[in-house]
Amino acid sequence: MEANMSKRKEPGRSLRIKVISMGNAEVGKSCIIKRYCEKRFVSKYLATIGIDYGVTKRTHFARLMTMRYILITSQKLHFVYLSFYLKVRNEFYKDTQGVILVYDVGQKDSFDALDAWLAEMKQELGPHGNMENIIFVVCANKIDCTKHRCVDESEGRLWAESKGFLYFETSAQTGEGINEMFQTFYVSIVDLCENGGKRPTTNSSASFTKEQADAIRRIRNSKDSWDMLGVKPGASRDEVNKAYRKLAVLLHPDKCVAPGSEDAFKAVVNARTALLKNIK
Repeated sequence: MEANMSKRKEPGRSLRIKVISMGNAEVGKSCIIKRYCEKRFVSKYLATIGIDYGVTKRTHFARLMTMRYILITSQKLHFVYLSFYLKVRNEFYKDTQGVILVYDVGQKDSFDALDAWLAEMKQELGPHGNMENIIFVVCANKIDCTKHRCVDESEGRLWAESKGFLYFETSAQTGEGINEMFQTFYVSIVDLCENGGKRPTTNSSASFTKEQADAIRRIRNSKDSWDMLGVKPGASRDEVNKAYRKLAVLLHPDKCVAPGSEDAFKAVVNARTALLKNIK
């Protein structure tokens, strides 16, 4: 019995980890894996048709970790293969410990598609699947292409952190952020395994509410100052001031730590000023 107890406490016992990488085509999923595992960048694009699969071994904290990488992407397939492809792909969502959600910071549609990828995974896991006990990391890739960037860091970080996901900015081409992302990712997965399959709790002092996150997104996507404050065109001074005070309390930098809150607060102040100038 003592031998069995010492065996369970063995710090070097191996772990088998299943990691899924999801995202639209051409966002760099394969390149990120190759950059980390093979320390190289593949400049020629080779499309992942449906699913790609790979295995590698790493030692973290004196523990051998066997990682199975499954890359899932969206591609237009011939109708003959579509049904079979979907059935095979959906099987790979099961028994997953970690998910890497990848988008291209220069392709807004790849960022907007992240919600759809999560919805598909949730659907395929079924009513008994538990996504709360999976470590998710959002990978904002291709940050080396600064001239074509259309999804800024605060927007991506807000989306990730509002869901309790890790967030990293990376470049598979230069290697920036890759090692840091995987290191943090694996440490979180080890903690998950040692915590009985439950995701570690985060520091509540660094959290923010869904209401704050939704307000920042709405302000970011507002068409004009009226829309930004959430009032109808032609609203009175009192209505504008009331809407402003509500948002100011919600998003003040001293009370809100959500990514983008400072910019959103400044935008609200400017919107109120602009509207009051035009209201008699």
